[in-house]
Amino acid sequence: MPSKVETLRPSTFETIDASVLEWVSNVLDIYATTNEGWKKVPVVWMTAERAFQVKHKKEARSKDSEALVFPMMTIERSSVDKTDVSKRPMPGNVFPVDDYRKGSITVSRRINQKKTKNFANADRLKSPVNQLNFPTPKNEKIVYESYSIPMPTYYDIVYSINLRADYQQQMNEMMTPFMTHAGGINQIMVEKDGYTYEAFIDDSYSIDNNMSSLAEEEKKYETTVKLRVLGFIVGTGENQATPKKVIRENRVQVRFRREAVIVGDIDQYPKTVDEAYED
Repeated sequence: MPSKVETLRPSTFETIDASVLEWVSNVLDIYATTNEGWKKVPVVWMTAERAFQVKHKKEARSKDSEALVFPMMTIERSSVDKTDVSKRPMPGNVFPVDDYRKGSITVSRRINQKKTKNFANADRLKSPVNQLNFPTPKNEKIVYESYSIPMPTYYDIVYSINLRADYQQQMNEMMTPFMTHAGGINQIMVEKDGYTYEAFIDDSYSIDNNMSSLAEEEKKYETTVKLRVLGFIVGTGENQATPKKVIRENRVQVRFRREAVIVGDIDQYPKTVDEAYED
């Protein structure tokens, strides 16, 4: 039996971080000229522990000295600021439903075909047709499943993308995709797990090198690109006590129980037809 795939995941800081990493690594897909030819520039996330980096990407370090091999790009989350109320897509607060499941915003809705079919078949059996799955002109009793999530919290997140190279030619090749992406427009879209975040590339680039005071230091070229992402967080992650997504169904029929003995109704299930009409 195939496992059920979860398609609706909450947006977290990890989701936003991964969207930026995939955009730099896969969308830009930057290559540079090295001593071994035209090679892809590796992208490293700065929060990873050194022991993990050494084991995960052995080609990123020299076999002899364990020093990093350049050119290389690193990404670091520099700052996180809550978005101003006037700049949020939803400036007001949508309060959750007052029950144990909560859920504030409905994001999707679909028909529960099994329960809708059961209501239609029940009506068909009560009709003169008295046949299951008989075509009906219009079924008014449709059961919908509505999916709702907590109220998103919006943040302005700044990422520092550091470009490091040994030669000026490598730095030029690495900087050009950032400057010319999408026709030179600084607005881009980054995606991960079905979520899309709007991001902006800073117009100014921080360039640094040690050419004026080389002395005994290793020659280096560094450029820092600032990327501001308009992200949002849904829920509280693993600390959330309520469901990450809430599924509710609508009411299609209201029934009232009645006491046949009190109101004097005829028994609905008589033993014989003659007994039902003796009185």
